[in-house]
Amino acid sequence: MSDLIIEKISELKKKNNAVILAHNYQRGEIQDVADFVGDSLGLSQQAAKTDADLIVFCGVHFMAETAALLSPDKTVIMPDEHAGCPMASMITARELKEKKKLYPNAKVVCYVNTTAAVKAESDICCTSSNAVKIVSSLPEDAEIIFVPDKSLGAYVSSCLGREMIYWEGYCPTHHRILAEQIVKMKSDHPEAEVVVHPECTPDVIALADHVASTTGILNYVQSSNSREFVIGTEIGILHRMKKENPDKTFMPVTPLSDCPNMKLNTLEKLLWSLEDFQFVVTVPEDIAVEARKAIQRMLDLS
Repeated sequence: MSDLIIEKISELKKKNNAVILAHNYQRGEIQDVADFVGDSLGLSQQAAKTDADLIVFCGVHFMAETAALLSPDKTVIMPDEHAGCPMASMITARELKEKKKLYPNAKVVCYVNTTAAVKAESDICCTSSNAVKIVSSLPEDAEIIFVPDKSLGAYVSSCLGREMIYWEGYCPTHHRILAEQIVKMKSDHPEAEVVVHPECTPDVIALADHVASTTGILNYVQSSNSREFVIGTEIGILHRMKKENPDKTFMPVTPLSDCPNMKLNTLEKLLWSLEDFQFVVTVPEDIAVEARKAIQRMLDLS
């Protein structure tokens, strides 16, 4: 049955001049049919460079919004309209406006894991791979409001020795990765390197051998001479790791680091979205104009 679905997806992709994007945390079968697999911003940038008329984003809502921002001339759809990001939902544009009133001179750095409306209220965006660089580019005497991920913010602060004003947001999936689990994995697999994402809590990060974004983790395990790795991020990434490094062993810190929102997308839903052109993701133009400025400021520095 899945072979038939994959065949139909391929036919409709050609018919609709579509490009299929899959985040590293998607189900393995979704990654296997995608044109591009990667992190959220990188996927949106790749899609913008194509001549596709239709972008099918297999990820969560804020990612599809970013694709719409960077490809205003293309139609963006996602297979499941309920695939949202809990962290992105932890802050609204209205709440950020109120925070800014308390710190009128502060610069707002927003993680890309935010809605377009929050990006529009921010001075500059960042990703998990460039957050340290983006924050360090701001004047040393500037107050910084970092939203919404307090764990990524704490990691940036630890790298730069710089205080920031945090929003109390976090990724529930990465916070299910616990320090005691890493201690046990290290004991059980003493030869393995521990590689984690900066959305993890500070005590988990302190135990890691390497900290990096999803793309950074993928690059690191490929270049490392180690043969075994304990991976502290969403478990969907292990599918790609194993495909790209068949001679190495990858173990999740915990099988509970599985994002249910990411896994809402299925092959069947991908097929239906291509058949019905659903679900379309758009950003109001007034918000899009301001959100693009925050993204562009980041890209200019990157």
